[in-house]
Amino acid sequence: MAQIILFAPLVGAILAGFGWRMMGERAAQLLATGLVFLAAILSWVIFIGFDGTTQQITILRFIDSGALSADWGIRVDRMTAIMLVVVNSVSALVHLYSFGYMAHDDNWGHGEAYRARFFAYLSFFTFSMLALVTSDNLIQMFFGWEGVGVASYLLIGFYFKKDSANAASIKAFVVNRVGDFGFALGIFALFYLTGSVKFDDIFAAAPQLAQTQLHFLWTEWNAANLIGVLLFIGAMGKSAQLFLHTWLPDAMEGPTPVSALIHAATMVTAGVFLVSRMSPLYEYAPSAKDMIVVVGATTAFFAATVGLVQNDIKRVIAYSTCSQLGYMFVAAGVGMYPVAMFHLFTHAFFKAMLFLGAGSVIHAMHHEQDMRNYGGLRKKIPFTFWMMMIGTLAITGVGIPLTHYGFAGFLSKDAVIESAFVGSNYAYVLLVLAAMMTSFYSWRLMFMTFFGAPRGDAHTHDHAHESPLVMLVPLGALALGAIFAGMIWFNNFFGDEAKMRDWFAMEPAAAHQSDAAHTEGEAKVKGEAKPEDQAHATEAAPAGTANFAFDAEVLHAAHDVPKWVKVSPFAAMILGLSLAWLFYIKNPSLPAALARQQAPLYRFLLNKWYFDEIYDAIFVRPAMWLGRQLWTKGDGAVIDGALNGVAMGIIPMLTRLAGRAQSGYVFTYAFAMVLGIAALITWMTLFGGR
Repeated sequence: MAQIILFAPLVGAILAGFGWRMMGERAAQLLATGLVFLAAILSWVIFIGFDGTTQQITILRFIDSGALSADWGIRVDRMTAIMLVVVNSVSALVHLYSFGYMAHDDNWGHGEAYRARFFAYLSFFTFSMLALVTSDNLIQMFFGWEGVGVASYLLIGFYFKKDSANAASIKAFVVNRVGDFGFALGIFALFYLTGSVKFDDIFAAAPQLAQTQLHFLWTEWNAANLIGVLLFIGAMGKSAQLFLHTWLPDAMEGPTPVSALIHAATMVTAGVFLVSRMSPLYEYAPSAKDMIVVVGATTAFFAATVGLVQNDIKRVIAYSTCSQLGYMFVAAGVGMYPVAMFHLFTHAFFKAMLFLGAGSVIHAMHHEQDMRNYGGLRKKIPFTFWMMMIGTLAITGVGIPLTHYGFAGFLSKDAVIESAFVGSNYAYVLLVLAAMMTSFYSWRLMFMTFFGAPRGDAHTHDHAHESPLVMLVPLGALALGAIFAGMIWFNNFFGDEAKMRDWFAMEPAAAHQSDAAHTEGEAKVKGEAKPEDQAHATEAAPAGTANFAFDAEVLHAAHDVPKWVKVSPFAAMILGLSLAWLFYIKNPSLPAALARQQAPLYRFLLNKWYFDEIYDAIFVRPAMWLGRQLWTKGDGAVIDGALNGVAMGIIPMLTRLAGRAQSGYVFTYAFAMVLGIAALITWMTLFGGR
């Protein structure tokens, strides 16, 4: 079954990409979509029926060179089952949605069979992502990691006649290479120290790595911490964390189904999956975990601030994705990897639905993406309105406080914030502020799009219409996940420790925590933790043989946080909703007035904290200057100059001398022969006997 799940999308990609001429473009689309739906159905079978036993299925011999051995295998455990459901479910619905969205998308000059090519790219991406999440070693994971990078490049730049799309695809590819370099260094270091790239071998060696010093960049590092940082740099690139985030908003140049598939639910979560997969190693790398917490919390706050002022509907949701990924990394950084996976799981449903809902709005408004030209659309496209309302209720965290009843984002986001309160005050404060801003810009999107008077072109508004059924069915399916996914699986991810251990099939050595740890967790919440408590926490860390880990002390403490902590995300949501209502329903003139009053701050946020301008000044312009110098002075003046000097100076001179030697007189040649014989006799006399 696992083999069918992995290779069905690849077969669809190959047949749709290369066989569309024989079967026809429509048949190619149907075939690719059907195979992904098959993979999705089987993924749910594995997810629901998984019995806790980790399976390792060898496909073929991949790399075997000296000490390096990495077969192509499939690892099926609870983490894999979660990712299979996320990847294949979203991909299948995006394939179906694309039938309607791309049906009239022939105004970009793609030429013949561009739809078949688009579906082939989608299926190829799905296969690459599946290769990543089913890997049982780091080499195979890196293979899938780079595969999704290539597929992302192809899909972001699908509108290849648009200069902005080409620039965005190149930007995504280059920025991700920076992170991938760190990931590769982490793999090299692990192989150097452990002699293996297999997960089981690495996890078993984790305690030893924590006691090992590694010389790197002219200094000594703790091996576990250094490797953890290098792997996280790879995760930062793929998951668009601060400093390596600049590619994600520009990637909205791709078709909207691409945004939903790659940049909301699947590829950008690969970094979170990597950190969670390597959790037994990270439990021995406290400094690396601290870095993850700081970067994740800062990213959540940064992206939320930028999302406040964006006007492109897709870019608002893109910055929301960047922010929510920060939440996931905070959960992983404080040791609550199941909570990170919980938010990844719920986020896939409501964020994919928001992107596809935005696509439905764009489709209705004839490809208009500026929210300032929307307004009053809830009566024109009522189904899309209600689906996006459900997505907004989920992402903003609407539920019944102090209970386990609410939309998916309510439960998973609260679990992250409660864990952050225990693990990091810095992260807790920033995440609550980000929750307030998330509510504001999410409701801002809803109010600007669906409420108020129509703005912009009146003709476009008059002809706005609901999307076809093939685009609305995926929205309805994702809405079910956005409503129920949190409530159904809350105890498995966060609520019940015994169920968590059983569900994730943690080994006894990794799962054991004494009652004293529970007491210490309570003391930590109250600020009474003692140095010996920290020592105990280290001793209680998961053993290296575990497949998955979490900090039981943080879990216990998170369950026992004060009620005001549990209520704080809900209060932040209410505050954000109230401000959005005041600004965009009660008094729509306030936003423009505030922007004028706080012009420097508004420009700062509108220009995304000037990261692109800073990178342009520090990296792009110097690189361009160096390239021009090497071209004009190096290649042009030195290399070409030398060659031209030889070609135009020395060679003609030698040619003239040779021409003069060819006089045509016998005595000239005889004289040359005498000189040659004399030189030969002289050489033999002086050096011949030595």
